[in-house]
Amino acid sequence: MFAFNHFNFNVLDLDRSLKFYDEALGLKPVRAKVAADGSFKLVFLGDGKTDFQLELTYLTDRTEPYDLGECEFHLAFTAEDMEAAHAKHEAMGCICFENPKMGIYFIEDPDGYWIEIIPVRK
Repeated sequence: MFAFNHFNFNVLDLDRSLKFYDEALGLKPVRAKVAADGSFKLVFLGDGKTDFQLELTYLTDRTEPYDLGECEFHLAFTAEDMEAAHAKHEAMGCICFENPKMGIYFIEDPDGYWIEIIPVRK
């Protein structure tokens, strides 16, 4: 049998991304790996509630932004308090798409990845 473990995003500025994911979603580093030759660094972020992790890959010699294609992929996070979450992300200026009919919205990270915010369904 299989179980989800982690998902990867490649990032251009690791410090900027770590700050964003902490501020926007409360994700904290849970482990890291640095290449012996210094060519890359992996930082795994966790939410403190589940075992799922977001891996941020930082290639030290990369200078150009990543081509995300048509961005037809995303992560999704549930929010216990959608009003508070929306207000926080609105203040951060990172909301990139809203669908009020569905009760969801998306935020965009510094590298252009979209993250869906959905209410906890009861």
